[in-house]
Amino acid sequence: MKLHDERRDYERAQLRRSVLNDDPFKQFESWFAAAKEAAVLPDPTAFTLATVNAQGQPHQRIVLMKDLDANGFVFYTNYASQKGHDLAANNKASMHFSWLPLEQQVRIEGQVEKVDRAVSEAYFHSRPRTSQLGALASQQSETIGSRTELEQVYHDLTERYEGKTIPMPESWGGYRVCPDYFEFWQGGRFRLHDRFIYQRDAAGNWTIERLQP
Repeated sequence: MKLHDERRDYERAQLRRSVLNDDPFKQFESWFAAAKEAAVLPDPTAFTLATVNAQGQPHQRIVLMKDLDANGFVFYTNYASQKGHDLAANNKASMHFSWLPLEQQVRIEGQVEKVDRAVSEAYFHSRPRTSQLGALASQQSETIGSRTELEQVYHDLTERYEGKTIPMPESWGGYRVCPDYFEFWQGGRFRLHDRFIYQRDAAGNWTIERLQP
């Protein structure tokens, strides 16, 4: 399959050091707000999460950012899932936001920690009941014979908890990615893309450098 005719140039914007915020979290918030306002992305909170298991095998999947504060980026999942097993063996991860209609990408790397159970409980019970039941029904990443079998478990749980509080599964909760590295990428003409990285030094301060494309 030849795709050389699919090439296009990137001419939407330029990224210069003078416009970057010294705080990478604030820089991310600025780009994220613009991505939401542009309304050209189906879900700007979606990002690729890359983890590595104990054998060194990398895994990737799309998850949704559910919170962001000065400590990091939060997402929720089943701790017994593949990503959960990976993070138990190696608590380093990489995030990648792809906002290609804006010709922008953000890569973030750091260590991952579990959020407090009380925080996970509060988020779990803020979700629609259908989502709560889905989390309870699925033994994420485990094999199952058919979709019919999975849906039957869901319907059984729906009946069991009708009019009742749905318990959060013991193996379900949040993770926080605590970054020590950010890269902001802006597509540029002639494939001379603008790339800036933020790295945390030993004193906890952020240094900013431009990378060649």
